[in-house]
Amino acid sequence: MNKIKTYFVLITLFLFIASCTQTYKPTKYSIEQFYQNNRIGGGAFSEDETKLLVSSDESGIFNVYELDIASGEKTQKTFSEKESFFAIDYLPGTNQILYSADKGGDELNHIYLINEDGATIDLTPGEKEKASFAGWSKDKKSMYFTSNRRNPQFFDFYKMNIETWKSEMLYQNDNGINISNISEDETWFAFSQTITTSENKLFLTNRIDNSTIELSEESGSYNASGFSKDNKYFFFITDVDKEFSYLVKYKIETGEKEVLFETNWDVMYSYLSENERYRVIAINEDGKNTLFIKDLENNSDVYFPKVLDGDIKAVSFSESEEKIRLTIGTSKSPNDIYVYNIGNKELKKLTETLNPEINANDMVA
Repeated sequence: MNKIKTYFVLITLFLFIASCTQTYKPTKYSIEQFYQNNRIGGGAFSEDETKLLVSSDESGIFNVYELDIASGEKTQKTFSEKESFFAIDYLPGTNQILYSADKGGDELNHIYLINEDGATIDLTPGEKEKASFAGWSKDKKSMYFTSNRRNPQFFDFYKMNIETWKSEMLYQNDNGINISNISEDETWFAFSQTITTSENKLFLTNRIDNSTIELSEESGSYNASGFSKDNKYFFFITDVDKEFSYLVKYKIETGEKEVLFETNWDVMYSYLSENERYRVIAINEDGKNTLFIKDLENNSDVYFPKVLDGDIKAVSFSESEEKIRLTIGTSKSPNDIYVYNIGNKELKKLTETLNPEINANDMVA
């Protein structure tokens, strides 16, 4: 009897070892199958926060789509077959759409408006003009943008009234610097100037009296991170005197600096939500972006579910501050769009950009 038991145990052990030594053979896929993966970007919330405005190349070239948050259904809004069209935002208080596109690959992007009736207007029609959207004014009655219409070498900063579509220059850029942010009262501009790949300069310039403050007295990397709504503070990210980059709060009136956030990973970006209740901070944790959301009213961390192997590429809050749109990719799949509801703590995946014929587990991480 003991010999039978011993024999049975040996057979079982042999089968177990054999099963362990079997290697998983992933499916081989054709180039054509990989070409059927989709790319997606953007994600501005509509006024009622039921839709997102996105760009997708599922038609074969980038076009603009509306993505229904409840159902995940996409509605195509542009039908280009030549140029790529990239979603920018909804016109405040309307369903009208802004998008960016060049002509024939000339890289001279213009800003376009799609009216309620579907007609398209070129808002920056200069023949050799290149324009980029730069946000909305505090009262949402004007659009900020940069343009090289005056001089092809430099990008000036403009403000365009969204009722008359007339624009005025707020800052003439004669030095080739990069305009990063503008304060809500339109007094202060933040500028950066590249020195090397690892060093740049950061300045604040007062548009009223033309005074300038340099924030980069010490050599290092500096990235603008916006102004407070009361125009008293400016935020930036730097790596000065530290191994990892960190977030700094700068009081404009006194020059006082305060480290707001640092950890043993680089801070990649940070910004405040519309009404400054929340602060978003993304860190590069072991090669991928990890998100922190701070509730500034309660001085607490907002719960946020982790996405397995997720690299958070972009984030934006809805105006109500109740929803967050996230663009998340993994090491095995393209970027997808998610929406997180802060109230019920639901993280909802709205898109599937990986070709359904491809198993993500077959991909090399």
